[in-house]
Amino acid sequence: MKEETKAPLKVTVFSDYICPFCYVGDARLEKLKQHFELDVDWSFFEIHPDNPAEGKPVSELGYPPQQWQRMMANLEAMATADGLELAPRSFTTNSHRALLMAEAAKELEGAMFERLHKRLFTAYFVDQKNIGDENVLREIAREVGMPEEAVDRALTDEAYERRLEQQQTRAAMLGIQGVPGFLIGKYLVSGAVPVETLITAAEYATGKRTPEAYRQ
Repeated sequence: MKEETKAPLKVTVFSDYICPFCYVGDARLEKLKQHFELDVDWSFFEIHPDNPAEGKPVSELGYPPQQWQRMMANLEAMATADGLELAPRSFTTNSHRALLMAEAAKELEGAMFERLHKRLFTAYFVDQKNIGDENVLREIAREVGMPEEAVDRALTDEAYERRLEQQQTRAAMLGIQGVPGFLIGKYLVSGAVPVETLITAAEYATGKRTPEAYRQ
Protein backbone atom coordinates (compact mmCIF):
# COMPACT_ATOMS: atom_id res chain seq x y z
CA MET A 1 0.00 0.00 0.00
CA LYS A 2 1.32 3.41 -0.97
CA GLU A 3 2.13 5.64 1.99
CA GLU A 4 -0.08 8.72 2.19
CA THR A 5 1.71 11.98 1.42
CA LYS A 6 1.82 14.29 4.43
CA ALA A 7 0.20 17.68 3.95
CA PRO A 8 2.63 20.61 4.23
CA LEU A 9 1.96 22.90 7.18
CA LYS A 10 3.59 26.10 8.45
CA VAL A 11 3.70 26.35 12.26
CA THR A 12 5.11 29.23 14.28
CA VAL A 13 6.08 28.20 17.79
CA PHE A 14 6.58 30.72 20.59
CA SER A 15 8.87 29.17 23.18
CA ASP A 16 11.57 29.65 25.81
CA TYR A 17 14.27 27.22 26.96
CA ILE A 18 13.57 27.74 30.66
CA CYS A 19 9.84 27.08 30.25
CA PRO A 20 9.13 23.49 31.36
CA PHE A 21 5.85 23.37 29.48
CA CYS A 22 7.72 24.40 26.31
CA TYR A 23 9.89 21.33 26.84
CA VAL A 24 6.73 19.20 26.85
CA GLY A 25 5.25 21.18 23.96
CA ASP A 26 8.35 20.50 21.87
CA ALA A 27 7.90 16.75 22.38
CA ARG A 28 4.27 17.02 21.30
CA LEU A 29 5.23 19.01 18.23
CA GLU A 30 7.50 16.09 17.27
CA LYS A 31 4.45 13.84 17.32
CA LEU A 32 2.60 16.25 15.03
CA LYS A 33 5.42 15.69 12.50
CA GLN A 34 4.21 12.12 12.16
CA HIS A 35 1.04 13.44 10.53
CA PHE A 36 2.12 16.60 8.67
CA GLU A 37 5.15 17.89 6.78
CA LEU A 38 5.97 20.75 9.12
CA ASP A 39 7.79 23.96 8.33
CA VAL A 40 8.49 25.27 11.83
CA ASP A 41 9.32 28.89 12.54
CA TRP A 42 10.75 29.19 16.05
CA SER A 43 9.86 32.53 17.61
CA PHE A 44 11.38 33.07 21.04
CA PHE A 45 9.55 34.55 24.01
CA GLU A 46 11.62 35.32 27.11
CA ILE A 47 9.47 34.49 30.14
CA HIS A 48 11.74 35.75 32.93
CA PRO A 49 13.97 38.50 31.51
CA ASP A 50 14.67 39.82 35.02
CA ASN A 51 16.18 36.56 36.22
CA PRO A 52 19.92 36.79 36.96
CA ALA A 53 22.27 34.82 34.71
CA GLU A 54 23.78 33.14 37.76
CA GLY A 55 20.35 31.68 38.53
CA LYS A 56 18.14 31.77 41.60
CA PRO A 57 15.95 29.32 43.56
CA VAL A 58 12.55 28.64 42.02
CA SER A 59 11.03 29.65 45.36
CA GLU A 60 11.91 33.24 44.44
CA LEU A 61 9.65 33.19 41.37
CA GLY A 62 6.79 34.21 43.63
CA TYR A 63 4.32 31.38 43.10
CA PRO A 64 2.22 30.42 46.16
CA PRO A 65 3.49 27.01 47.40
CA GLN A 66 0.24 25.15 46.68
CA GLN A 67 0.01 26.57 43.16
CA TRP A 68 3.63 25.61 42.50
CA GLN A 69 3.01 22.07 43.74
CA ARG A 70 0.00 21.71 41.44
CA MET A 71 1.97 23.03 38.48
CA MET A 72 4.85 20.66 39.12
CA ALA A 73 2.54 17.68 39.60
CA ASN A 74 0.87 18.52 36.28
CA LEU A 75 4.26 18.94 34.60
CA GLU A 76 5.56 15.63 35.92
CA ALA A 77 2.43 13.84 34.70
CA MET A 78 2.87 15.36 31.25
CA ALA A 79 6.55 14.45 31.10
CA THR A 80 5.82 10.88 32.15
CA ALA A 81 3.07 10.55 29.54
CA ASP A 82 5.45 11.76 26.82
CA GLY A 83 8.41 9.69 27.98
CA LEU A 84 10.50 12.74 28.85
CA GLU A 85 13.24 12.82 31.44
CA LEU A 86 12.72 15.61 33.97
CA ALA A 87 14.95 16.39 36.93
CA PRO A 88 13.47 18.06 40.05
CA ARG A 89 13.15 21.83 39.59
CA SER A 90 15.32 23.66 42.07
CA PHE A 91 16.53 26.78 40.26
CA THR A 92 15.67 29.11 37.42
CA THR A 93 17.91 31.28 35.29
CA ASN A 94 18.02 33.85 32.51
CA SER A 95 17.50 32.45 29.02
CA HIS A 96 18.51 35.49 26.97
CA ARG A 97 21.94 34.27 25.85
CA ALA A 98 20.55 30.83 25.05
CA LEU A 99 17.90 32.43 22.84
CA LEU A 100 20.53 34.50 21.04
CA MET A 101 22.58 31.36 20.38
CA ALA A 102 19.55 29.52 19.05
CA GLU A 103 18.72 32.43 16.79
CA ALA A 104 22.27 32.41 15.39
CA ALA A 105 22.12 28.63 14.92
CA LYS A 106 19.23 29.06 12.48
CA GLU A 107 21.75 30.44 9.97
CA LEU A 108 24.02 27.39 10.15
CA GLU A 109 23.84 24.05 8.33
CA GLY A 110 20.50 22.29 8.41
CA ALA A 111 20.67 20.15 11.54
CA MET A 112 22.63 22.59 13.72
CA PHE A 113 19.64 24.46 15.07
CA GLU A 114 17.78 21.25 15.85
CA ARG A 115 20.75 19.80 17.74
CA LEU A 116 21.26 22.96 19.79
CA HIS A 117 17.53 23.36 20.35
CA LYS A 118 17.10 19.87 21.81
CA ARG A 119 20.30 20.08 23.85
CA LEU A 120 19.36 23.38 25.49
CA PHE A 121 16.15 21.78 26.76
CA THR A 122 17.84 18.65 28.09
CA ALA A 123 20.80 20.55 29.54
CA TYR A 124 18.41 22.59 31.65
CA PHE A 125 15.60 20.19 32.45
CA VAL A 126 17.52 16.91 32.65
CA ASP A 127 21.13 17.76 33.50
CA GLN A 128 20.26 20.80 35.63
CA LYS A 129 22.85 22.97 33.91
CA ASN A 130 22.63 26.74 34.20
CA ILE A 131 22.02 27.80 30.60
CA GLY A 132 22.25 31.44 31.69
CA ASP A 133 26.00 30.95 32.20
CA GLU A 134 28.08 31.80 29.13
CA ASN A 135 30.65 29.10 29.89
CA VAL A 136 27.91 26.48 30.09
CA LEU A 137 26.47 27.68 26.79
CA ARG A 138 29.87 27.46 25.12
CA GLU A 139 30.25 23.91 26.45
CA ILE A 140 26.84 23.02 24.99
CA ALA A 141 27.82 24.61 21.68
CA ARG A 142 30.94 22.42 21.54
CA GLU A 143 28.84 19.34 22.30
CA VAL A 144 26.57 19.95 19.31
CA GLY A 145 29.34 21.17 17.00
CA MET A 146 28.35 24.83 16.80
CA PRO A 147 31.39 26.84 15.66
CA GLU A 148 32.93 29.11 18.28
CA GLU A 149 32.81 32.08 15.93
CA ALA A 150 29.03 31.58 15.56
CA VAL A 151 28.67 31.66 19.35
CA ASP A 152 30.77 34.83 19.51
CA ARG A 153 28.61 36.39 16.84
CA ALA A 154 25.40 35.39 18.65
CA LEU A 155 26.53 37.10 21.84
CA THR A 156 27.85 40.30 20.28
CA ASP A 157 25.97 41.05 17.05
CA GLU A 158 23.04 43.41 17.68
CA ALA A 159 21.17 41.86 14.77
CA TYR A 160 20.20 38.90 16.95
CA GLU A 161 19.00 41.21 19.71
CA ARG A 162 16.77 42.95 17.19
CA ARG A 163 15.35 39.63 16.04
CA LEU A 164 14.39 38.68 19.59
CA GLU A 165 12.75 42.09 20.01
CA GLN A 166 10.79 41.59 16.79
CA GLN A 167 9.63 38.17 17.94
CA GLN A 168 8.49 39.60 21.28
CA THR A 169 6.59 42.34 19.43
CA ARG A 170 4.92 39.78 17.17
CA ALA A 171 3.86 37.73 20.18
CA ALA A 172 2.33 40.83 21.76
CA MET A 173 0.43 41.64 18.56
CA LEU A 174 -1.03 38.13 18.59
CA GLY A 175 -2.02 38.49 22.23
CA ILE A 176 0.41 35.86 23.45
CA GLN A 177 1.15 36.30 27.14
CA GLY A 178 2.73 32.94 27.92
CA VAL A 179 4.34 29.97 26.23
CA PRO A 180 4.29 27.59 24.53
CA GLY A 181 2.11 29.02 21.82
CA PHE A 182 1.46 27.38 18.44
CA LEU A 183 0.27 29.42 15.47
CA ILE A 184 -1.03 26.75 13.11
CA GLY A 185 -2.29 28.42 9.99
CA LYS A 186 -4.62 31.08 11.41
CA TYR A 187 -5.33 29.11 14.59
CA LEU A 188 -3.53 29.98 17.81
CA VAL A 189 -3.21 27.15 20.31
CA SER A 190 -1.88 28.09 23.75
CA GLY A 191 -0.14 25.84 26.26
CA ALA A 192 1.31 22.33 26.30
CA VAL A 193 -1.92 20.92 24.92
CA PRO A 194 -2.45 17.24 24.04
CA VAL A 195 -1.08 16.27 20.64
CA GLU A 196 -4.66 15.52 19.57
CA THR A 197 -5.45 19.23 19.95
CA LEU A 198 -2.50 20.13 17.73
CA ILE A 199 -3.64 17.58 15.14
CA THR A 200 -7.16 19.00 15.16
CA ALA A 201 -5.92 22.56 14.63
CA ALA A 202 -3.62 21.31 11.86
CA GLU A 203 -6.53 19.56 10.15
CA TYR A 204 -8.52 22.79 10.27
CA ALA A 205 -5.56 24.73 8.88
CA THR A 206 -5.05 22.30 5.99
CA GLY A 207 -8.75 21.93 5.21
CA LYS A 208 -8.97 18.32 6.33
CA ARG A 209 -11.64 19.22 8.85
CA THR A 210 -14.32 21.92 8.95
CA PRO A 211 -13.71 24.29 11.89
CA GLU A 212 -17.27 25.35 12.72
CA ALA A 213 -16.93 24.25 16.33
CA TYR A 214 -13.32 25.33 16.78
CA ARG A 215 -12.62 27.72 19.61
CA GLN A 216 -9.17 29.34 19.98
